Amino acid sequence: SPPQMLSTNELLEAAHEVSKLTLAHEIVLNRDFKVQAVTLAPNSLENRVKETLHRAFWDRLKEQLSATPPDYTQAIQLLQEIKEALLVLLLPRHTRLRSQIEAALDLELIRQEAAHGALDVGSVAARVLGTMATLCAPARDEDVRALRSLTDPVQLLREIFRVLDLMKMDMLNFTIQSLRPHLQEHSIQYERKKFQELLDKLPSSLDHTTAWLREAAADVSACPPAAPACPAADVSLLPASRGAAPSPAAVLSRAYVNLLRWEPAHKEYPETLFMDRARLQQVRSQVNQLVLIAAVLLVTSGMCGSTLFGSPGFVARLKRVTKVLLEGLSWTRCEEALQDVGDQVLQEVGRTLSQLGHPHLSKDKCASLKGQIRSIADEDNAVRRVVEQRIHSFLSLFVSPNGPNSPKDLPKGLDAIQEELLALGRRFGSVIHHNRQ
Repeated sequence: SPPQMLSTNELLEAAHEVSKLTLAHEIVLNRDFKVQAVTLAPNSLENRVKETLHRAFWDRLKEQLSATPPDYTQAIQLLQEIKEALLVLLLPRHTRLRSQIEAALDLELIRQEAAHGALDVGSVAARVLGTMATLCAPARDEDVRALRSLTDPVQLLREIFRVLDLMKMDMLNFTIQSLRPHLQEHSIQYERKKFQELLDKLPSSLDHTTAWLREAAADVSACPPAAPACPAADVSLLPASRGAAPSPAAVLSRAYVNLLRWEPAHKEYPETLFMDRARLQQVRSQVNQLVLIAAVLLVTSGMCGSTLFGSPGFVARLKRVTKVLLEGLSWTRCEEALQDVGDQVLQEVGRTLSQLGHPHLSKDKCASLKGQIRSIADEDNAVRRVVEQRIHSFLSLFVSPNGPNSPKDLPKGLDAIQEELLALGRRFGSVIHHNRQ
């Protein structure tokens, strides 16, 4: 059938639903999620325009209050906005505070005072500080106290709005924390419902997901059950025989594991996982880093032997320096970074051998070790491929349809990165389990 054409209003409505869905999804999966104020770069055009407009606004207010007679139009509007902002911050039980705000900012009385030229804007603004002090989070106490020292009414109003913005952010984040348990309880049903509504409006919006699943189905069909080279380590999810049709569970598990080797430049991300793309790409980046770290440790171990690797703290120091040099690595600089890693490894090896009273490595061995470490940058490097396969197989255990597992036995050669690998597996499994549900 021909693609369904949507009106602008329908597209805007769909975009709004996606925004709500994304926000709920983020609150559930990211325990550290907070709404934060947008900070513009100091020298950016947006920041310069914002500062210019704000300066003009407050200069205009100062002119109005300094005029003879004073013009209170803009000031009254600001006092009304302050009142509305304070009322929004109240909880239903805050009946006494509501009465205080109504009394302190009685707009009818304020207009009458303005009409008779008897309005003291600074005095009215100062009356709300007690309410702000009662409502604000402890972290804002100092900000509210600082307001009491201001005598210029324009500056006082400006600072009140700044602190009110912070208080609104605090209240919003408090609300998010309060809602999180409820959202966690109902998020699966909510996301399913919203997903179906969006799919009904945009039935052809899953092309990339379809391609992603087809590729996984082909991988599972081509992979013999219990084959050691097969990344899907959960054999129960594989077809019973080479010719059998792959089960949906096996296809989906393989598809999730395939995300660990996703090439952003070559493929479009599955639409169903778009809300978790950044999270999963971060997992992929950390997997790549762990592959290189484990490969460096294996190569060094093979060259230096168990005596050196049994020295207290040696492996931890080697891992730490390798991780620092590979942190935030651009893959175009992989070989250059590994050359630096080789230099540092040789320094650490030489220092530890001296401490143990052993002779240093020969020049040939040093050159060989550096060359082997540098060659890990090659994606076809044998050590790198074996390590990558083992890590992917281990992480595949965390995407079981029965929920994230916590395997006790690590694949051979990965003991040195056990802590990082388990933490990464749990994070990966948590995201996948939510999406699978």
